Amino acid sequence: MSDPFKELEEFLDFKRLEELVDERLEQLLDFVEEFEEQLGGGFGFDVQVKSRPKPPEPERPYSQPTATDTNQSTVATAPPAPPTTLKEVGGLSDVLQELRELVEIPLKRPKLLQSLGLEPARGVLLVGPPGTGKTLTARSLAEDLGVNYIAIVGPEIIGKYYGEAEARLRSLFEKAKRSAPCIIFIDEIDSLAPDRSNVEGEVEKRVVAQLLSLMDGFAALNGVIVLAATNRPEHLDPALRRPGRFDREVQFRVPDRNGRLEILRILTRSMPLDASVQLTNIADLAVGMVGADLKALCQKAAYLALRRQVPNLQTSVSSNLTINQTDFQQALKEIKPSVLRSVEVESPNVAWEAIGGLELVKQTLQESVEGALLYPELYQRAGAKAPRGILLWGPPGTGKTLLAKAVASQARANFIAVNGPELLSKWVGASEQAVRDLFTKARQAAPCVVFMDEIDSLAPARGSFQSDSGVSDRVVGQLLTELDGLQGCANVLLIGATNRPEALDPALLRAGRLDLQLKVDLPDLPSRLAILQVHNHDRPLTEAVYLAEWADRTEGWNGAELALLSNQAALQAIRRYRSQQHTDPTLLQITPEDFETAYQTLLTQRG
Repeated sequence: MSDPFKELEEFLDFKRLEELVDERLEQLLDFVEEFEEQLGGGFGFDVQVKSRPKPPEPERPYSQPTATDTNQSTVATAPPAPPTTLKEVGGLSDVLQELRELVEIPLKRPKLLQSLGLEPARGVLLVGPPGTGKTLTARSLAEDLGVNYIAIVGPEIIGKYYGEAEARLRSLFEKAKRSAPCIIFIDEIDSLAPDRSNVEGEVEKRVVAQLLSLMDGFAALNGVIVLAATNRPEHLDPALRRPGRFDREVQFRVPDRNGRLEILRILTRSMPLDASVQLTNIADLAVGMVGADLKALCQKAAYLALRRQVPNLQTSVSSNLTINQTDFQQALKEIKPSVLRSVEVESPNVAWEAIGGLELVKQTLQESVEGALLYPELYQRAGAKAPRGILLWGPPGTGKTLLAKAVASQARANFIAVNGPELLSKWVGASEQAVRDLFTKARQAAPCVVFMDEIDSLAPARGSFQSDSGVSDRVVGQLLTELDGLQGCANVLLIGATNRPEALDPALLRAGRLDLQLKVDLPDLPSRLAILQVHNHDRPLTEAVYLAEWADRTEGWNGAELALLSNQAALQAIRRYRSQQHTDPTLLQITPEDFETAYQTLLTQRG
């Protein structure tokens, strides 16, 4: 039999018990210190604090759970994410340079500002649409500078007890002053400090007042800078957006072509790209995408490559997986710009050669619009200005919509298509809000072409309608205001189309709004021939079909009717082929008889 006392002696490691007791005492002292701190700053304060990296502690063979682990025993702790530096942020070179000047100099070299008699910035507001890298930039800036930073989300401050939210804010700033140099980053600040004139709750008003006093109060915030991010700056309290509080507002815009290329190179640095991948081509096609969209694009392309090369996950996976250009092209069809998700947006692929006739109109559009978007340095050198708006007017079916798509396609710009009646609503103020939101999205997604079809229904002459409670007049006023506001954004173009220009409000047609007014008239004989050639160049016509003859016979027809004539002739050929019960598709040909049948049918419809 074994000796039970010897087993007990082996089981009890007194040295290890002594270490455990010391650990428990240390934890108890830390808990008491933290509890005393909470007594002075409010209960339940939970904030993510990240500081400069400390040297690693020696590894222990056995570790007890900490006090935090015992309170959250059901939550699995993930390994910390690798630190992100400013080298990992692409497409924001100007923004990063400005932020380093506003943050690095006051925190790292404050004497430099004192020698110039300058006061450091108290706060910097990061403004931009979602996904442009505001939070990533703030986190990377703190890591790159090597300073302490405290990151919170606005709703985390709010508590259920009276005065608890204000106490948490005070405790937050006290902790930042003790940890100076320190950066306080408040994400979604519009939820923490909304406009006090638009909220009814007293808690929000007190929190805003507390934040104002902390940022611009009697206590100096030496070595502390507040960074805040929002995509709705108009919902912030106006008192925050003045010098002395948030001194600067840094705009995070949708990246341009060079910015998208830089982001793509960073995201694909660790991806096994095939030799066929051309990132420059992908950057050209990804118009309007922000950094988050480009990351989703790369991930989608990687999943498509995995699906293509490993159709069955149960099989062995090769170590030579690659991502090719086709994967990215397929991903581009499925990933759309998140900034324009609420509006109808597309990236047209219409070449000027795909539009028959209209040579003078196409030349004017190319010179005034496409050139200004593609070669801005030439316009700047010559002092020329591109038009802010274009009105295409003429009979229906003459190609106005197609011209607008060609402008957006060849200028590599986003294209937002909206019909005039879509913006109208039965609720008071909703139509004007829809117009404001439309142009806000367009400015965020610049370069952008906004195409308003049937613009006469949205902006009729004011005073012409007496039974709509003045909705149309207010919408016209809002549209005029937005057009004047476009003067500050050179990469947004409004194209309106109508077949009733006399119904438009005269204020829209003055210089500075719809500057360029082009009449898209019915095609003449050479234009009709060009339109027929565009629609029939890839169709199996017999040698007996003379398009010039049909161009001569269709005088007074518009482009849409000529396209319909060509399509009806093709359908008649298919109908005739199927009646003859052929089995070889290569025998299908379109004959003059097919055109004659389609012509007589359309002639009857035209009356």
